[in-house]
Amino acid sequence: MFLRALEIIFFFYFLSHIPITLSVDLQALLPEHLYPSKLKNLLNWYAAEFKDPMMMDPPVWFRSFVFCEALVQLPFFPIAAYAFMKGGCKWIRTPAIIYSVHVATTLIPILSHVLFHNFPRAPHPGPQTFQERLTLVSIYAPYFIIPVMILFTMLFSSTYSSTSPKGNASLKTKKQR
Repeated sequence: MFLRALEIIFFFYFLSHIPITLSVDLQALLPEHLYPSKLKNLLNWYAAEFKDPMMMDPPVWFRSFVFCEALVQLPFFPIAAYAFMKGGCKWIRTPAIIYSVHVATTLIPILSHVLFHNFPRAPHPGPQTFQERLTLVSIYAPYFIIPVMILFTMLFSSTYSSTSPKGNASLKTKKQR
């Protein structure tokens, strides 16, 4: 029952990530003229409300993460959403481990930057107070926490485990040869 609840959370995480990536995140990478004014306004509102200058004037390292999101993660989102909606799909284990390690690793510098960088006040103000930094961290944190949950689920759930007593016996037989 607990595993199924996690799978449903993972399903909604991946499903929701598709429109967020296409409509918001990729604006940090793609030319401005590709987006309608409503989506540009959404990005401007988000950046001002949550003081996220990385989305308005992304540093090169941040752009590289968005590039990976577009090239590697975006094609994976519908596949993962399907697997977790269906539930118990053992074939998703290795791709989910790769995805979760990749994303969690990219979030460490992002969260560190949010917490410790001395952001300018203009032209795109970043968080200045500890409260503003925590608010922005709360936006990015789920993209660290959920991949770590996916990783632990793939590594430690017997449903997704790639080892079985029969498989271990077969491995021992091969080693003896």
